[in-house]
Amino acid sequence: MAAFEIARPEIFLLAALCVVLLLDLFLGKESRVITYLATQASLLTTILLVYSSFFNRPDKTVGLDGMYMVDEMAGVLKIAILLISILAFACARKYLRDQDMWRGEFFVLGMSAILGMLIMVSGYHLLVLYLGLELLSLSMYALVAMRRDDAQATEAAIKYFVLGAVASGFLLYGMSMLYGISGSLELNTIREYFTNQPDIATNLPLMFALTFIVAGLAFKLGVVPFHMWLPDVYQGTPTAVTLFLSSAPKIAVFALVIRLMAEALEPAQSAWSQMIILLALLSIGLGNILALAQNNLKRLFAYSAISHMGFMLMGIVMNTHVGHSAAMFYILLYAMMSAGAFAMLILLGRKGYEVSQLEDLKGLSGRHPWFALMFLLLLFSMAGIPPTAGFYAKFAVIEAVVQAKFVWAAVFMVVMSVVGAFYYLRIIKVMYFDKPNDQPPIEADMDIRILVSANGLLMILLGIFPGVLMGICDLALIASRL
Repeated sequence: MAAFEIARPEIFLLAALCVVLLLDLFLGKESRVITYLATQASLLTTILLVYSSFFNRPDKTVGLDGMYMVDEMAGVLKIAILLISILAFACARKYLRDQDMWRGEFFVLGMSAILGMLIMVSGYHLLVLYLGLELLSLSMYALVAMRRDDAQATEAAIKYFVLGAVASGFLLYGMSMLYGISGSLELNTIREYFTNQPDIATNLPLMFALTFIVAGLAFKLGVVPFHMWLPDVYQGTPTAVTLFLSSAPKIAVFALVIRLMAEALEPAQSAWSQMIILLALLSIGLGNILALAQNNLKRLFAYSAISHMGFMLMGIVMNTHVGHSAAMFYILLYAMMSAGAFAMLILLGRKGYEVSQLEDLKGLSGRHPWFALMFLLLLFSMAGIPPTAGFYAKFAVIEAVVQAKFVWAAVFMVVMSVVGAFYYLRIIKVMYFDKPNDQPPIEADMDIRILVSANGLLMILLGIFPGVLMGICDLALIASRL
């Protein structure tokens, strides 16, 4: 294998990013659709390269001097990231035009963020993982601040940047301590070192390193008590950016958690599992309770995201194949649900008007019955109501928790799921039983209507046939020896 063939999709995406950036310089505002089409073509080509690279080789291939690794799990996660990004960019085209933000910078920064995500998924070296994370973070900081003349967006960007820098510092300090303890930056070598160490639970430097790493990862996922930035950033950010921020990066951070905690630091699982269980259960409880009081839809979905990330972490922390499969299924499904929910808000908006408050959805079933049904399926899935896919996702995680003999945690998760169902049902009640304030038409191209409809229908299809996606997650993790 040639030295850089292992990173062929990432190299292509970097080259395409540069081409799109240069192309956009010579296009006027009326011709900017070419930038959009070039971006989507680049992402579709990258999917083909990922498929050809990852599914025609041995189970696990490490290259670039042990710094980069491709396996089935990385292939599945990368394709999911790229597909959700295609949906995000398709919806962004409508939003950017409606809100007079039609600029090529969105697509260039978005491609840069996607490149960072792909690097995070395949990184097998602490510096490569950190490089991918920072490429993603810096691109997202700029995207959040795209609406420069909006005070709320600027405030959100500053909060995100400052707290993100602190979290990156925590993570980097934890990684540097790991290097000092093990003498290596390669994940495989770190795992071998700790496998041969007796009495890990009494290793004080390792405890400090794990504390900093868990804190850094918890911020990136937005779990309690590192969730302070999430509701403000979701609310202040342009909805097109919120759609992107709330979906694909979660998959990349899931990969980062798996690589660091479930692979490199698996021998020290007894040391870090208690911290993550506490963060996960606090997130499930506090996220659902605080969401009950929200009338702003973006803040409501932010608190909902905190709860969902708690569920996903409970799957990882069980450190079993069943738990990892359930967590991977959950994060892929959550990314689809979150992208679909924010895509629906963009679809219902129009020039100079954004859907952001609960009352904006009044009477949606009478105005647009088909899209009200699609939104209902998304909300049912988020709430975990059968027969939608969200029910199976929550059931799979809770089953893994019970198998690991954490019955008390499973009971708490079930109770909090019932509490969380209330605020989703409140949205459905407003859509179906309240009278509308006005009757605005939907102004959207056919491609966005089809993508939003497909996303909603997937919730019911994956609920009836969950074995399709769960089988993919199972096989990917078996091939990756997780």
